[in-house]
Amino acid sequence: MKQPKSKATIGILSTLIAYVSVNSWLKTHRPDLFVWHPLDKENAEWVATSKSWVDRKACRWFGVCGGSHMHFSRHEMRPRPDYTTLQQNTVSEGNWDWQNAWTDSEDRPEDWTSEEKVLREIPEYVLEYAPLVHLFSGEQYWPCDIAEHLYHIHPQLNYTAIESESEHPTLWNLNKYNEYQRGKWVFLTSKDDPEEHPDWLGGQKNIPNMPSGPDDDFADNDGWIHHPGRTYMQGLRDALGDMKDWFGAGHAFDDSADLQESATAARAHANLLKEAQDDYHQELKRDEGSEPHRLRGGRSDAPAVLVTVSKGHGIVDAFWFFFYSFNLGNSVFNVRFGNHVGDWEHTAIRFHHGEPKAMFFSEHNFGSAYSYDAVEKIGKRPVVYSAVGTHAMYATPGGHPYVLPWGILHDRTDRGPLWDPALNSHAFTYDHKKDIVRASNMTPHAPTEWFNFAGHWGDKFYPLGDKRQYRFAGQYHYVNGPLGPKFKNLGRKKICGGPESQACIIKHWLGGEAKTGRLRQNGEEADLYAAELEQLGIQR
Repeated sequence: MKQPKSKATIGILSTLIAYVSVNSWLKTHRPDLFVWHPLDKENAEWVATSKSWVDRKACRWFGVCGGSHMHFSRHEMRPRPDYTTLQQNTVSEGNWDWQNAWTDSEDRPEDWTSEEKVLREIPEYVLEYAPLVHLFSGEQYWPCDIAEHLYHIHPQLNYTAIESESEHPTLWNLNKYNEYQRGKWVFLTSKDDPEEHPDWLGGQKNIPNMPSGPDDDFADNDGWIHHPGRTYMQGLRDALGDMKDWFGAGHAFDDSADLQESATAARAHANLLKEAQDDYHQELKRDEGSEPHRLRGGRSDAPAVLVTVSKGHGIVDAFWFFFYSFNLGNSVFNVRFGNHVGDWEHTAIRFHHGEPKAMFFSEHNFGSAYSYDAVEKIGKRPVVYSAVGTHAMYATPGGHPYVLPWGILHDRTDRGPLWDPALNSHAFTYDHKKDIVRASNMTPHAPTEWFNFAGHWGDKFYPLGDKRQYRFAGQYHYVNGPLGPKFKNLGRKKICGGPESQACIIKHWLGGEAKTGRLRQNGEEADLYAAELEQLGIQR
């Protein structure tokens, strides 16, 4: 009995020694093989911050970093307040500073030239088709005001404070920190420990107030009837017939591969058609013959940011940005990864001669694009779903797996508070070719300096020696805060947010997998589909 045990022990030890040796050699001679995350480029310095020899070696050899800090996800979220307590928030004396920061401009619209007025104009159709956002019913970190956010942070160059913690930047001077290495390594670091969940980080006071009900008396009530998204076959001809005019935004678009993939990837099955048509808001369902129920979105004290970008040839992109002071990462096997201070999310609507054609939903470092006809609407306005904690934006409620297989890592959305960002927003126009941002005719006194800040809107990912930090399988508990709206590829030619060389798949139906592919058709369906494509001049 002893001999087999001895051989097994020798085999295990030999395997372990070989693994550690090969792993160490590769990390020394091929460190690029271990860069799974942008933060890994600073791996050597990051690991060295731990005072524990065991921790450093476990991290280098086995990829388990900060194991003693690792803990199971805790549910410290406060319960969502009752809607009856969330009517219009009053401005208290303590927050006067940031509430007025948006209107202290010395800019005088009456001095604008005729040309300047044109450059600053927000087209009426942008607001006519402004999105409505369903926040998650059990959200803990709600929309926030960037002016208030700046009141609670102090800028650091990497981990070194640039100025006294008693000072804080404002919307009017934030761009001055670009003087430090062009702002790239400047981090707007929280004065408070995020693990203590300070009130300003949660933004509960900014939960949208109670929307108007179906019996309330307000103008254009008929325009607020809910409509489910259209499916592929309903919108194919409208969506693709004129795609070559607006898809490429300002340059000749002749890449038929994109066009073909957009068409074939979006073919829906019959059950998805029925599901999309039946998927009404629960609160808006009605009995046959009764008056249609209607719902209007509520106002949040946290302003959204609207940026319109003219691409020429009648194409205008309207970017709606939403800011949150904290991003709560998702859990894998009850261990949380991906927290960060500061969170910018956005959706973009592409218009062609005033008509909405397509819509982009940002999802972490990627996103999805849909034809306008495909998305769910209330009246004319598209409906967006914000994921709990991460605030990623989706076109449907439910679960949304990403990155890891089998849905291990996923976002969740539902029909929580309905937020109408058009009721409180600051609007700007941006010339992406000349890199000029202007306060618009809607909010002419809004500052623009903050828009040009090139740094991060949150903390730098914490060192390994920090008890709040750990890493496992290449995923960090805390990551860097994000860059601002200016760095979200506002000049994109295609509506998708990825590289221009990447295919831009525009979905024409709701439901199914996030990753679309070519779906099989049979018999009559295939013949009908081929005829549709042939009429549009698309080769299969």
